[in-house]
Amino acid sequence: MPLPGKSAQIDLPELTADCSRCAALCCVAYPFQEDEDFAILKETDHPCPNLSQSCFSCTIHANLNTRGFGGCIAYSCAGAGQRVTEVLFQGETWRDDPDLLPHMTYALRVLRPIHEALLILQEAAALTLPDELRAQLARLSETLAVRDGTSIWDFEEPEVQDALAQVPEFVPRLAPYVVPRG
Repeated sequence: MPLPGKSAQIDLPELTADCSRCAALCCVAYPFQEDEDFAILKETDHPCPNLSQSCFSCTIHANLNTRGFGGCIAYSCAGAGQRVTEVLFQGETWRDDPDLLPHMTYALRVLRPIHEALLILQEAAALTLPDELRAQLARLSETLAVRDGTSIWDFEEPEVQDALAQVPEFVPRLAPYVVPRG
């Protein structure tokens, strides 16, 4: 039985990045600005020149920081990359079919904010909250989890996008229930 102010855990998708199960979507989807985070300029939907030509690994991964790619170190897709690759595209990749590249990278750009919001809500679920906030948290989490999502359209449904838009308004309401770590 849940504790007062607590409820059963929501069944969330995997929210930890696993690069071995992804098609290096982050290395393709996002542009790089040549600055302190990235040593090069790279356009959206173009593979990073440091991406291996034969597999989906970074050729400078062990030296990202010294080579000027701190942005890569700081980045996390929160599990969206492998969800796009394995679930939405059923293991097919943009290397197998180059026509998939813009579709896969678009899907990553849609799913990543959803997964990041779910991470925040997962942390909030550990708080002792009043029933009203706990219920709202559960509704948001349930909607954003899109458990049976097999197409990008499932994640673009108005109710999913509305729930995503509500998270920044919801989070500040949690502040009185956060216990400072010390």
